[in-house]
Amino acid sequence: MCRKTIVEIVESALQLVRKTLLKSNNKMIQIYTGHGKGKTTAAIGAAIRASGAGMNIFIAQFVKGMHYCELDVIKTIPNITLEQFGRDCFIEKEPTQADIDAAQLGWAKVRTLLQQKKYDMVILDELCIALYYKLIDLNEVLVVMKSIDRKTEIIITGRNAPDALVEIADLVTKMREIKHYYNNGTQARKGIEY
Repeated sequence: MCRKTIVEIVESALQLVRKTLLKSNNKMIQIYTGHGKGKTTAAIGAAIRASGAGMNIFIAQFVKGMHYCELDVIKTIPNITLEQFGRDCFIEKEPTQADIDAAQLGWAKVRTLLQQKKYDMVILDELCIALYYKLIDLNEVLVVMKSIDRKTEIIITGRNAPDALVEIADLVTKMREIKHYYNNGTQARKGIEY
């Protein structure tokens, strides 16, 4: 009689859970938008939850290239992959060619990954900002979102979600700022805002 190790049993259970989830045909498009705090945090939380269920997750961070503390944790989770497609600073006024190139590179990668159906969840962090600055063509995004099979959960974040994108989404949450300590001069704090 062959005895399985605990690791083998857990791996078998995770594979079974993953197969069950993949059979599910009810994946959704979610959007977290608005001027309030917490859009990326909500998406990262969803990724961690999905990871715990044995799902494979890809996170594309548009317009971000700086180090954020959540990156240190995410890289320790084997079934979450995160790539940044932005520069070391946020767009202040007008995007540069480097901003456009980084976003275009990210969007090309996301399109390829969606076609490959390799991930159960794809998070497009700050995609709405990339669309707002016209770094990526909205019509192209709409075509891709409408054509993906419903076996991949899509989460989109960023302020100023375009109406056309909101229209095709299954869930839209608008974060609304009621009060924020930035207005009193408090700067971004490590571990809280980045």
